[in-house]
Amino acid sequence: MSFRTLEWAAVRVGDALPPLVIDVTATVIVAGAIATRDFMPVHHDRDYANAQGSPDIFMNILSDTAYSSRFLTDWAGPEAMITRIAVRLGAPVFPGSVLTYTGEVTATSRSGAEGVVEVAFRAMNDLGEHVSGTATLTLPAG
Repeated sequence: MSFRTLEWAAVRVGDALPPLVIDVTATVIVAGAIATRDFMPVHHDRDYANAQGSPDIFMNILSDTAYSSRFLTDWAGPEAMITRIAVRLGAPVFPGSVLTYTGEVTATSRSGAEGVVEVAFRAMNDLGEHVSGTATLTLPAG
């Protein structure tokens, strides 16, 4: 995790972002659902999730977007601003999974006093690709 904001001029296309590993527990899933005000029972009630055909409760998309944002800002630093993020869901994440985010810089440009960085990322678990996405961030360009 970075407590310093990246220097835009030092960011290069192809740079790999440091992985973010999340041990997914039932508490992580339920807390994420509550924090995002998603009270759909498949995210906190195992019996309900089972009745819907799921083997267990599973993470919601709002939590996925939040973890994706954390992955990006842990790398870029506190002055980075996510200006666009797009995520696509894949395999579900159940309690007991380990979710690993990876990504790389796909483009850089400048817009006035800001450096623009585009990133492609994904998060994998034991079932495969859980989420994939792209994001645009701005950094002070000095």
